[in-house]
Amino acid sequence: MKNLKTVFLLDAIFAALFSIANVYFGLDIAIFAFPLAAVFNAFLLHQIYFGLLRNPSRVNFNVVKKLLQYQPFAHLVAFIIRRSGEKGTSFAFDAFTVCLWLLAFVFSLVALRMISDKKIKSVNPEWMEFSRPKKRKGGAWFAFEILDWADALVQAVFMVLLFQIFFFQFYKIPSESMVSELLIRDRLMVSKITSGPKFPLTKVGLPAFKKYKRGDIVVFRNPHYSSGRKDEVKSVVSELVYMLTFTTVNLNVDSNGQVKADPLVKRLVGLPGEQLMMVNGVLYSRTKDSPRFAPVQEDAKWANYNLNEKAPEIKRLIQEFPINQEGYEEMLAFEKERDTMDIEAAKKECYDIAWNFWKTVRADKMNAPKKDFFTPDELFEYNLLRENYTLTTKLMAAGTDGASWFHAFMTDWFERGDKALKDGLYGGDLYSDSNFRLNLMLKLCVGKFVLRNAQLISSGLPYSNLVDDQEIRGLWDRAQLLQSYINYLDRRNMPVFPANASDGSANYIPKGCYFMMGDNRFNSLDMRHSYDERLEALTPYDDYSVYYYTNMEPQYVSQDKILGTTEFRFWPKGRIGFLK
Repeated sequence: MKNLKTVFLLDAIFAALFSIANVYFGLDIAIFAFPLAAVFNAFLLHQIYFGLLRNPSRVNFNVVKKLLQYQPFAHLVAFIIRRSGEKGTSFAFDAFTVCLWLLAFVFSLVALRMISDKKIKSVNPEWMEFSRPKKRKGGAWFAFEILDWADALVQAVFMVLLFQIFFFQFYKIPSESMVSELLIRDRLMVSKITSGPKFPLTKVGLPAFKKYKRGDIVVFRNPHYSSGRKDEVKSVVSELVYMLTFTTVNLNVDSNGQVKADPLVKRLVGLPGEQLMMVNGVLYSRTKDSPRFAPVQEDAKWANYNLNEKAPEIKRLIQEFPINQEGYEEMLAFEKERDTMDIEAAKKECYDIAWNFWKTVRADKMNAPKKDFFTPDELFEYNLLRENYTLTTKLMAAGTDGASWFHAFMTDWFERGDKALKDGLYGGDLYSDSNFRLNLMLKLCVGKFVLRNAQLISSGLPYSNLVDDQEIRGLWDRAQLLQSYINYLDRRNMPVFPANASDGSANYIPKGCYFMMGDNRFNSLDMRHSYDERLEALTPYDDYSVYYYTNMEPQYVSQDKILGTTEFRFWPKGRIGFLK
């Protein structure tokens, strides 16, 4: 009995110190942390010393037992509330408070062990009858059964929450970004203990000793969302509410009320010390020791572009196929055409188009072109192609100014491109070179539209008859192919990342940071992209470049945002097993 009193005393001391550590001087939610902890601990202390020890009864015994079981959970809630305030806490103070929480937790467990059914006889034989369940009948039995079930569920929720914070977390796949390795509604077990789990809203926790390697499937906080103090508080509170409501209430939503894509599950493909680039779906990397870009051979095993080639048992589970077999083959042929494009022949063709347009509109002299003759929005690839007739009439109506601008649009890239040549590539790398060539392919199509439109208009052919012209029809087919490819451009390619320094020297992914992508590259909004689109020139090596909408904005993820690695799929039953 003496030992139990000592344990009760130590628990009370550390619980009291924990309560004091949650004192807050302010006027926000954190002010409730101390009252919550203090009232709970005071009630527990009262029940122990003025109830169980002085007036032992079945009721007092069971109340003390339940309060000891709930003490670590009440303390955890108070801990979170205290750190939800405007005024933050230091790492040292957080570490001290966590130690108090752990000590109180340990002594509550020791006390529960000592008054358990197996040990209570050696502590106080008179209490043995209190530990035996009381037989009840009728309505009383039913009411107590309901309370027991509710108690068991609440305790289970908190235990699962603690388990998920430090050891393993269960995760349900919400999208098809990781097809075919992971499908919608797959359920995973994510190992967190090796990734340095931390107490909520602090940096106090276990050290990270996981050595991540290329190919690991990781769960991490989505860096696209802001990660200020208020955001972290909302994330922790929403997770707690999500668990307490048995996954029925999810408060982790954005400003539009949509559930956030956070955390994310992606594959780790870029390592510290690497610079990456992706062209035609092939990931390239280089390092200080190997300065030439080379394909990442392992990535070809994971990257999925053509889901039509998957096995029938996988295909029937996939909900969306971003591209069909015919479109995929068409895309590959287009990329080959672009990459083997004869630039000198393109120069001649562009010059001839510009000169023939000049002759068609009978311009009398060459003026200095007005660069702002068209806005970036008018130079947006879709508008240039779809509104080619309007473009033509505007150029023709402007006479010499229109012909001068069109000449610059078709030929200005000659000199700029030649100056950008390095190692046989425009811009010095495959990505810059491929976008430079794509810009030319668009210009040739637009140029041919403008020239043919001008010729037909000059011949007196009405607008309604233009669509019947065979050359115009062929150009519309070409325009459709170009736009189809641009729709996949940012999913199929990525610029050099991290971008080179202003002097051209390479930058690399910093130590402790990684780059992640989804396996289903056409259907994955990942670390290649931002959530906002912007209008941007296809190439910087042409003052009259075609524009396109892009959300390309690569970013790496620091190790402290990685929550864990996926280890095992436990559902559905036909796909149970360790992940590749």
